[in-house]
Amino acid sequence: MKKLIMPLLIIAIAVGAIITLFMSLAQQEHLLVFYEGNHDKKVIEFKPGQYQCPQCKMEIETLKYSAEAVMPDGKTFFFDDPGCLVLWLNDKSVKDKITLWIHTIDTEKWIDPRNAYYSLTENTPMQYGFGAYENRKDGMIDFEAMQMKMLRGENLTDPYIRKKLLGY
Repeated sequence: MKKLIMPLLIIAIAVGAIITLFMSLAQQEHLLVFYEGNHDKKVIEFKPGQYQCPQCKMEIETLKYSAEAVMPDGKTFFFDDPGCLVLWLNDKSVKDKITLWIHTIDTEKWIDPRNAYYSLTENTPMQYGFGAYENRKDGMIDFEAMQMKMLRGENLTDPYIRKKLLGY
């Protein structure tokens, strides 16, 4: 009888732990990946913690480096880092039909990323280093140059680039 109780007790504890895990997961709010119905292709105002970046799958915790991409059908995707926007956009066949928005650090406005200037050494969520500004300052690059650097891997995630730009 004693030999039977111990295995049953272990099984009961394991089942209880699994049920508790599933119950806690079911109660958590799930992040949204996109917003539907943005046929006017305008910026969708959102709160941090509401959406998940489709590229890196991270929760968007701040507007400071965020971006949006509005598909031709009105589906809007949200990004936590300008670098994620570039990587995501790279494999889209309808690039020229996607409306893009980026949040600027200096004016805190949403503008077309192609009209923004980018610093190279920001502490962005994915550590790529590109921060969008509406007004140009020394050392900044345009969207095309930022896009090229991002696609080549020439960003702060590369130790050589990091040392060159930041000294460490």
